[in-house]
Amino acid sequence: MLVLTPGEPAGIGPECTIRLAHEHPELRLLAVADPQLLIDAADALGLRIPVSPWHPGDTVSAGKLSCFPQSLITPAKAGLPDPANAAYVVSTIKSAVRLVRAGHGGALVTGPVHKAVINDAGIAFSGHTELLAALAGVEKVVMMLAAEQLRVALVTTHLPLRDVADAITRENVARTIGITHHELRHRFDIGKPAIQVLGLNPHAGEGGHLGHEDEEIILKAIDECRQEDINVYGPVPADTAFTPPRLANCDAVIAMYHDQGLPVLKHVGFGNAVNITLGLPFIRTSVDHGTALDIAGQNRADASSMYIAALTAQGMCQ
Repeated sequence: MLVLTPGEPAGIGPECTIRLAHEHPELRLLAVADPQLLIDAADALGLRIPVSPWHPGDTVSAGKLSCFPQSLITPAKAGLPDPANAAYVVSTIKSAVRLVRAGHGGALVTGPVHKAVINDAGIAFSGHTELLAALAGVEKVVMMLAAEQLRVALVTTHLPLRDVADAITRENVARTIGITHHELRHRFDIGKPAIQVLGLNPHAGEGGHLGHEDEEIILKAIDECRQEDINVYGPVPADTAFTPPRLANCDAVIAMYHDQGLPVLKHVGFGNAVNITLGLPFIRTSVDHGTALDIAGQNRADASSMYIAALTAQGMCQ
């Protein structure tokens, strides 16, 4: 069974949840949401999807959508997010984590949230990844996106670009490599994964002429990990790292920051990619897109990414 949070109630998450249940009745899904929100989404789509209230101890069956009830603060209007519902959004995530950690579900699948709206409500929130780490009591997790045969993990996640260089420390890079290596082996069953690490600066620092981080920090972290028998190499210039020869024998690429690696991955597989949090004591996957407020409530949302996220989570449970 998969525990699923639809995310921002005014976005496409509720619609994608209903479409997922309709298009893939073989999945056993437990949505953590306001049941009326899901019923309204099903009605708007003209789909007959039973939404059944669920409580711990109940059975979750394929072919219907079970729902662990949470209450919206105010009715949601498609395309118009309300900060009044921010506490509800965060509460669904926290409740879902508790259910998974208590053994009621094999993995957590999350829909898109609207970070700005949550922060506008006075709730400090930089993203799912950081919140899940805090809820699990884990100091370091790794955000990785995967599409087709390409996997990209990040040393830093949701940071302003001017703060990135300060966050590139030998410990941070080495721990990212170590967590990625461990999860590729144990979650993806890759015996000896090959990991390519990008440089921070253009041309990976050009021998120190374009910054010191590549040689003094990143390379030393790579050498440290090699001593632990990790098959890792770099730093590789980011402008050539994603060419076919570079990726031919590579199981994952580690980028230094969000927009260094993810634009390439989303170009390869937007809508069919999955966001995976590595280093948690439970499995978490997510869609690769945002709330898409511009098309919410218009019967235009595509549940492909949510399905890939669910399928990936299910595979990682085995």
